[in-house]
Amino acid sequence: MQETFSALGVSAPIVRALERRGIDAPFAVQNLVLPDALGGVDVLVASPTGSGKTLAFGIPVVERAAGAPGRPAALILVPTRELASQVVDELAPLAHARNLAIAAVYGGASIGAQAKRARTAQVLVATPGRLEDLIERRIVSLRDVRMLVLDEADRMLDMGFRPQVDRVLRGVPTNRQTLLFSATLEGAVMDLAKQYTTNAVHHRLDTHPEQAPVDIEHHFVPVTAASKLGQLAETIAGADGLSLVFVRTKHGADRLALRLARDHDLRAAVLHGNMSQNARERSLAKFGSGKVKTLVATDVAARGLDVDHITHVINFDPPRTDEDYVHRVGRTGRAGRSGTGVTLVLPEQQTDVARLAQRLGHAHPLKSAEPSRSSRRRRQGRSPKSRFSAPR
Repeated sequence: MQETFSALGVSAPIVRALERRGIDAPFAVQNLVLPDALGGVDVLVASPTGSGKTLAFGIPVVERAAGAPGRPAALILVPTRELASQVVDELAPLAHARNLAIAAVYGGASIGAQAKRARTAQVLVATPGRLEDLIERRIVSLRDVRMLVLDEADRMLDMGFRPQVDRVLRGVPTNRQTLLFSATLEGAVMDLAKQYTTNAVHHRLDTHPEQAPVDIEHHFVPVTAASKLGQLAETIAGADGLSLVFVRTKHGADRLALRLARDHDLRAAVLHGNMSQNARERSLAKFGSGKVKTLVATDVAARGLDVDHITHVINFDPPRTDEDYVHRVGRTGRAGRSGTGVTLVLPEQQTDVARLAQRLGHAHPLKSAEPSRSSRRRRQGRSPKSRFSAPR
């Protein structure tokens, strides 16, 4: 029997706010997390991208911060400014339903404007570096925080934020509730969890590749240096929605967008770490609204980017690691929608990409243009669909 938000303990104002956005039934991660999180216990969650985890922690945050006298009453730490903005956008309607103010603080934007909003916010979403700066300037105090969320904890550690996280959390009361979300709960992430949670309940959504959503098709397309750009343009032109194209370097992103416009009359926005926050937000706004149907990005967009109607993720440059592949392609096929992942493979890259595909449970891209019989059987279950020819 399908649970409802009301049955999980969510208040009527939040249920109505969700319904106004067309959300009337919880996802699996929300079913798992909400009873414990609303009950006030610490929770550790291993959950893949696109699973609905933002509402899994956002609903308890706004419920438990409601009526709190201090500001901020809840702190959500995230690794990137893009994710900070998206979390605020996702949770703002819920916060307003409980008469709460929510604000984001992150680098690359005016610290004065952010400080003004942070002073009056009950819910604060922050990247570690900018928050530490505001604390050192005595603009923000965390002494009234009763609820702490560490979102994408693995990514924060990968980006080297552990020292900043430690310094920031020295100012958070110990008698708080902590929710930690991560793609994995192993190694350094578990060390972080042990330090900042108490008697935490563990929840795990199966993140094994064989259990990935069935509505993502994976294509590995052999190309040459001469044919690579043309194959990319053909794939973009054939997409019925938005295309997110990943490249390895910042300069490569700029060059590729120029080449698409010059050689194929295809407009593309760009997103990478050398851009100012305003420029990044303009690119995302154009892409998210559909004014520009292609976004060329570095791995800064591999986590935290949640844009509707991305039908194709294209690895113009193959990812370095299995995890990078999963997070890149995870930008499509989200929340029950279908999608296609395409990786363009030069001759010298074929061995490495073949091994990556094999480790992730996909058929060997160099053996056949069609999925193997065993791969077809897996697709009929819960494994991702894979095909190793140019996508239609």
